[in-house]
Amino acid sequence: MTVMLDKLAAQESKRALGDGELAERARRLSEQYFDGRARPTSVRWVTNQNTRWGSCTPAEGSIRLSHRLQGMPEYVVDYVLLHELAHLLVPGHGPRFWRLLEGYPRTERARGYLEGVVAAERLPHVPGARDE
Repeated sequence: MTVMLDKLAAQESKRALGDGELAERARRLSEQYFDGRARPTSVRWVTNQNTRWGSCTPAEGSIRLSHRLQGMPEYVVDYVLLHELAHLLVPGHGPRFWRLLEGYPRTERARGYLEGVVAAERLPHVPGARDE
């Protein structure tokens, strides 16, 4: 059942958000989970991040999300946005950082989804095998 829900969510989010929509989404997430304290100056998609899902530069307030997230379920994109927004408030990945993300109910599910994507990318491709 969960797999089916993830597939449906992915289909719903196939249309990639533009940078403006992405910035608005980040603003809403900051309001909802961080009382609006995380205020990025820019939020945009980039095509040069192939080993990271997102990054931010706290000094500039900029957030960049990998284009590889486009088409993934909304809750996954939201998690990565929240992760980067949290870095605007707390550098590093210490206990304070992770406490900020505890409020997002799909943190563990999104992390599992992304780990699954990384694992699948490492699987050897077998020519002629059916994709299911």
